[in-house]
Amino acid sequence: MPPMDATSSSDITTLHPDIIRSHILNRLDGPTLASASSATLHLRRLCTDHNLWRTICAANWPSLNQPKAAALIDTFPAAHRSVFSDSFPSIQYSPPPHPITPQLSPEFVSAVDLYYKGKPVFSRVITTETQKGWFLSSPLWVDLLDTNEVVPTPLIFAKCDEESSWLAHLEENLGLSWIVIDPTRKRAANLSSRRPVAARRHWLTGDLEVIFAVTMETVQWVIRVTCCGKAGGAMHVREASLTMEDTEGRHVTGRDSFVILQDAMENGERRKPDPEEAKARFDKFCRLKREIRERKLRRDSVMDTVAMLVSFTIFVSLFWFMVFGF
Repeated sequence: MPPMDATSSSDITTLHPDIIRSHILNRLDGPTLASASSATLHLRRLCTDHNLWRTICAANWPSLNQPKAAALIDTFPAAHRSVFSDSFPSIQYSPPPHPITPQLSPEFVSAVDLYYKGKPVFSRVITTETQKGWFLSSPLWVDLLDTNEVVPTPLIFAKCDEESSWLAHLEENLGLSWIVIDPTRKRAANLSSRRPVAARRHWLTGDLEVIFAVTMETVQWVIRVTCCGKAGGAMHVREASLTMEDTEGRHVTGRDSFVILQDAMENGERRKPDPEEAKARFDKFCRLKREIRERKLRRDSVMDTVAMLVSFTIFVSLFWFMVFGF
């Protein structure tokens, strides 16, 4: 075989762009495609193809195929590529102690997908209006499902003697994505830990709760998925809600929550999703809440004791004065 000369290079630029797109690039996942785009200028031009990123987003988040979400994404600077770069990574952010309050966007759009063993079982897009008085001053509470609505799943409710292993199974195999899109600023963020940080029975109602969370130092986004069903029968989702709480366990108002979210979208750090790290951050946040609550209880107990002593002293003094006159 004769030796290859310099002109018979196997450089990828010698391949027809259609071959690269159809036989190479459309087989890559999002992170790999993003890495490939930084290899050469030629690949960068090919990797920014809108249809490639539309397909990747549809595979990861079926909710983005729904008309409202799709129309909104088309207004982004790089369409689906912009949403992927914002929403695939995990967001890390620490709210400043005295944040500057920006103009709040009139609405936010949530694109939510529930998965079991990596396969989507339910998707929905909802809109949250931010200009209403109840939203601005009340604790944030975004409901995904309508009243009395239940969502069937392929899971079977465990029997009582199997519950501990079943809860571990849910933590391993149930997944959720909750992407919040800001239509005004053309930014997005995923407020779910992707895999559950906890699965447990509610201490009061006994309902099964599967919890997803994203911790932002002094506050935490919490998604609670409440499930129902009979032992040995099909499991249904009857509630899924998004809230924000602080380290004292108080729910943050709608306005303050989305002010924090807007700043996190603009200034937060995006990192590779790590479910184990998300769970560790959730556990740390819960420990901090518990410590603050215990300190508050001890402080309140001391204040109650002091108040009782002061009241007793005043009572004894008045009694002494009334009886002895001095």
